[in-house]
Amino acid sequence: MAEQILKINWPSKYEPSRTAVHVRNELAMEAGPEAVWAWLIRAALWPTWYPNSAGVRFLDSGGPDLFLGARFRWKTFGVGIESVVQEFVPRERIAWDGHGFGVDVYHAWAIGALDDGGAEVLTEETQNGWMARASNWLMPHRMHRGHQMWLERLREKAKSGPPPSA
Repeated sequence: MAEQILKINWPSKYEPSRTAVHVRNELAMEAGPEAVWAWLIRAALWPTWYPNSAGVRFLDSGGPDLFLGARFRWKTFGVGIESVVQEFVPRERIAWDGHGFGVDVYHAWAIGALDDGGAEVLTEETQNGWMARASNWLMPHRMHRGHQMWLERLREKAKSGPPPSA
């Protein structure tokens, strides 16, 4: 396995040192970056394989895939969120902001190719807002566990190849 140095491009407002909550998860996957990317951007299918997401609805297009500037509403961790894709580099990086009741978040992903044909996937999220602080205090490891599940479910989906055609 090649050593991966994956890094998130943080907007200054969301740099971990400036936020109330920061979570980082990383996982090596057998599937290559193409398959991982295809499942990750197919937001319309998230609820079918990541149980911590629901009601994904595109606001400017019919979807089903994310793209730079895509606006979508969804529910995660029991909170309704409106997001806009802020960074989009195919097969390498995607990030979106999110705004909901008491939360202001930035969720980013970085994907690197491994020598064995697989992929290294990093996801990080930072949060501000009273609800973010309260949730982190009451359930300090909840978001880390949820994102680990997202990575593990993504790994399983990507093993089967890309998602079905839209």
